[in-house]
Amino acid sequence: MSLKIRTEEPSDAGAIEAVTVAAFLNAPHTSHSEQFIVRELRNAGQLTVSLVADEDGDIVGHVAISPVDISDGSRGWYGLAPLSVTPDRQNRGVGTLLMHQALEQLRRLGANGCVVLGDPNYYHRFGFKAESAIVLPGVPAEYFQALLFQGEMPAGTVSYHRAFNV
Repeated sequence: MSLKIRTEEPSDAGAIEAVTVAAFLNAPHTSHSEQFIVRELRNAGQLTVSLVADEDGDIVGHVAISPVDISDGSRGWYGLAPLSVTPDRQNRGVGTLLMHQALEQLRRLGANGCVVLGDPNYYHRFGFKAESAIVLPGVPAEYFQALLFQGEMPAGTVSYHRAFNV
């Protein structure tokens, strides 16, 4: 089998939705709205990076990255969410490949940094860490993490696109 990471194509939308639903079906700490978030980000033109893991023509993973606002006015920051891999492909490196490619694309775009809400044990290996100066209200601080690419770490409250309110 051959796995490749590539940019989302318009015809991938249905498969991405199916992967996202399957990935979060039995996941802890989910509102089961991730597929709607991706759809709304796409419809709003806010998917800065949208990559799929394509295994011999089947979509088995997806990662979405969209701009975030920070209350201190910092620019060039993005939020990674959601990262989805079908249950039968989890723990096989698919998510890791998606993460590396997505972060590399952000760096090439000149991004200043990226935030993620998720398991610190997973995201730490990509360089993410909790930063006391940058917060997402209503979540435990250790689960909201940032990765600085260039410049200075912002000091403020992060707001995601309205699509995350679905």
